[in-house]
Amino acid sequence: QVQLVESGGGLVQAGGSLRLSCAVSGRTCSRDAMGWFRQAPGQEREFVSTINWPGSNTYYAASVKGRFTISRDNAKNTVYLQMTSLKPEDTAVYYCAARAGAYISGTVHPHEYDYWGQGTQFTVSS
Repeated sequence: QVQLVESGGGLVQAGGSLRLSCAVSGRTCSRDAMGWFRQAPGQEREFVSTINWPGSNTYYAASVKGRFTISRDNAKNTVYLQMTSLKPEDTAVYYCAARAGAYISGTVHPHEYDYWGQGTQFTVSS
C-alpha cells in the first residue's frame, strides 16, 4: 500500500520560514514526479510546485516562485518544500502527490497525480 505522509506543518509568523516533508512508503518514488498542492478553506486545490524524478527540473506557481524551494532525496524516498518569506495567504492544507511512472515529468494538474498524502495544515499569522 502506497502512503504519502506530510509533516512539518504548524503555525508560523509572517515573514518566517518552514520546511514541509513528504515521506513515501510502499513504493519507490525515485522514478516518479512529485508535486505539492495546497487548499485553503473554501477554495479549490491549487498547484504549488513540482519536481521531476532526478530532481533536475522544478516548476513553481507564480505566487510562490522565489520564496519556495522543492527538493527531493530519492535515497530517503522523501520530498521537501522549503518555504520562506511566508505570507498569511500561504495558509492552507498542503498536500504532496506522486505522479507514477518511469522517468515522468511533473505537471500542474492535480488529476494527473496518482497518489496523495492526507495533507498537513499550515497557518501563517500576520
